Amino acid sequence: MHWQQITLVGVGLLGGSLGLAIKQRRLAQRVVGFVRRAASVQECEALAVCDEATRDVQTAVRAADLIIFCTPIAQMRELAERMLPAVKPGIIATDVGSVKEIVVEDLEPTFARVGAHFVGSHPMAGAEKIGVRAAQADLFNKAVCVVTPTASVKMDAVEKVEEFWRCVGAVPIRMSPETHDDLVSRSSHLPHVVAAELANYVLSPVHPKEQGLLCANGFRDTTRIASGSPEMWRDICLANRVNLARVLGVFIEDLEEFRIALDNSDTKSIEEFFHQAKRRRDQWGVEGRMTSEE
Repeated sequence: MHWQQITLVGVGLLGGSLGLAIKQRRLAQRVVGFVRRAASVQECEALAVCDEATRDVQTAVRAADLIIFCTPIAQMRELAERMLPAVKPGIIATDVGSVKEIVVEDLEPTFARVGAHFVGSHPMAGAEKIGVRAAQADLFNKAVCVVTPTASVKMDAVEKVEEFWRCVGAVPIRMSPETHDDLVSRSSHLPHVVAAELANYVLSPVHPKEQGLLCANGFRDTTRIASGSPEMWRDICLANRVNLARVLGVFIEDLEEFRIALDNSDTKSIEEFFHQAKRRRDQWGVEGRMTSEE
């Protein structure tokens, strides 16, 4: 697969990693990045994540045949509207957002107005580091990428988006935006909230100053993702708030059951709690997970 120009709308960790992967695999004749800050223009070009970076979104997309949104979810609709006069009919747009239903509802009809095609995507890849300097060409290797077409999208566009993700090393799977948002509310969004609360609670200044000295590898591993972008995770939680609120409720109920078992010194229930977790976690590992931890 070869594209004439791929435009990355937002060039941080994911956008920068895509730029490196695209260039390394020679998937496009030209890679252009849209950025918001003047300093980012020189930074992107110096790090060779794109051939050109610009702060003008219409300039960025004018010659593009593939546009990839790599910005926080809350910015996508406004940017799509701004770029629309420069978008060529027939081009394909996709994204890397962690919530799909609201993004697809916003962007699919927007691009359809100019005869272009939007297909939602979510590569299950990332890191706690943010910014283009953290970009890695192999970030998407063996990562599941969920592609979320609707019945309105041409199958040819869907297949081209799936092939693009294969070309950067990912493993595309197809599901509805609604199913995606339900599943990631448990597997991705809930763990981020839990990690953030662990960091907030355990490292709170109300505890003795020695508390942090007793936080070792288990705490470090469990809270690693709490170092992710607060802006990005604010947008993700709000965009998927119905699903996330529901699974948080179930999670809190499960913790309450464990607290009751502790209060009652219920040895059997406490041991079974840990046995069940170990069995499920070990089975998940043995069966082979393809996704990178997001």
